[in-house]
Amino acid sequence: MNKRALDITAGIEPLYGTRDENLRLLEDGLHVTIDQRSDAIHVTGPDDAIDRVAGIFADYDYLRKSGLTLQNGELKGMLKLVVADPAVTLRGLVDSGKQRSAGVKRMVQPRSPNQRKYVEAIEQSDMTFGLGPAGTGKTYLAVAMAVSALMAKKVSRIILVRPAVEAGERLGFLPGSLQEKVDPYLRPLYDALYDLLDQEKVDKLLERNVIEVAPLAFMRGRTLSDAFIIMDEAQNTTMEQMKMFVTRLGNNSKAVITGDLTQTDLPNPKKSGLLEALNVLSGVEGIRFCHFEDVDVVRHHLVQRIVRAYDSYGRAQQQLPLIDTNLPGSTVPEAPHPIAKPQ
Repeated sequence: MNKRALDITAGIEPLYGTRDENLRLLEDGLHVTIDQRSDAIHVTGPDDAIDRVAGIFADYDYLRKSGLTLQNGELKGMLKLVVADPAVTLRGLVDSGKQRSAGVKRMVQPRSPNQRKYVEAIEQSDMTFGLGPAGTGKTYLAVAMAVSALMAKKVSRIILVRPAVEAGERLGFLPGSLQEKVDPYLRPLYDALYDLLDQEKVDKLLERNVIEVAPLAFMRGRTLSDAFIIMDEAQNTTMEQMKMFVTRLGNNSKAVITGDLTQTDLPNPKKSGLLEALNVLSGVEGIRFCHFEDVDVVRHHLVQRIVRAYDSYGRAQQQLPLIDTNLPGSTVPEAPHPIAKPQ
């Protein structure tokens, strides 16, 4: 094991993270030991690992002097990518993020290896499926890539779609017009748009139908050309609806379909169009499937633990032995109290 001292330049301290969490991330990911001193940081480990730590410090210093300020959540996500892949650098990630973010309020930057694969799949494929639990950035990154494509004039419009399936409520009892009734279902898509663009700009694009937000039923019979199309909550499509949607793609168009099969609101979850598409479209050229896990959750850290708890509970329920109630003396155990699905 070798040891090297890295100079600390003024202003580089934010790289350490809250309670030095980013330094611990580098230690665990690169198998080095980082010892802070008053005038330098001493790094112990293999030569190549020390070189990577030095490169990260140098890149951060360069970006800081260039006037770029990274929030710690954003920086931590980027460091995870750098640690996971020796070919990835901090400066390289920022450069690619800037290219995707032309005309957008904030830099579009993946925060985990799976998110990076997802973004690259969207760039390279005509149709991408993003599947995984809540909070993994499936919808937000898809909307960000759509806005980026629109601002770069790669497409002339964005179409955002969601199936209007009631999760315990009834659409017909809501007051207002049809558009006012379906708007609550589409609110996450609006939220992402307003986070990426100024509200006035979003409103103008919506008014001119450059950005169209609509329930899935409005897509039947249409051919969607020169467009970036996103279908959110795809687990709530029927098999017929999914087939209808994936065949809407026209010339110079790109589609992203996101969903979480553990949160299906259909009467029969096994009839989900997303589940069928996984089997039918697997291996079709031009279509990519990206799977997210609990480690990709970028919301509050508690959400990651909640997702894991529900996964563990689901696996345990599947392993419970079946009881033949026709056998003498057999009884059916009392059903557990129902547990609401996480939203």
